[in-house]
Amino acid sequence: MGRMRRRGVGGRNLNFMSYSEKLADRIRESLVEVPKVKEKVMFSGITFMVDDKMCICVRPDTIMCRIDPILQDQLLEEKPCRVMVMKGREYKGYILVNEEDVQRKKELDFWIGLCLDFNARAKSSKKKVAAPAKKKPVANKKK
Repeated sequence: MGRMRRRGVGGRNLNFMSYSEKLADRIRESLVEVPKVKEKVMFSGITFMVDDKMCICVRPDTIMCRIDPILQDQLLEEKPCRVMVMKGREYKGYILVNEEDVQRKKELDFWIGLCLDFNARAKSSKKKVAAPAKKKPVANKKK
């Protein structure tokens, strides 16, 4: 299991999650020929960003796939997967697949293919840029 670290109180490193390093390596191998791939810590795991857009994420015991939302209902009926739910809200186009359901290369390649297909058409999330500080008007001093 891969361990990720987060700074705790007093600057101590805290292990806060683990993910399958073996599964992450399999995804890395599948994406080796894909340009502009970066890894980022997010969504309780390691996320593979393609062209600065979230593509697929290795989480504890699952992968989270960003797919075309139009395909979601069909996939939920035909494949062993479920919708990503965070804070009680379902996220359309984000599917969770259990690690045991992608043991074979063909199964993992199916999900990676869906993710890459949608990634080519997906919109990049807007990066949050800190707003410049507003200058306070200088009060005229009356003499």
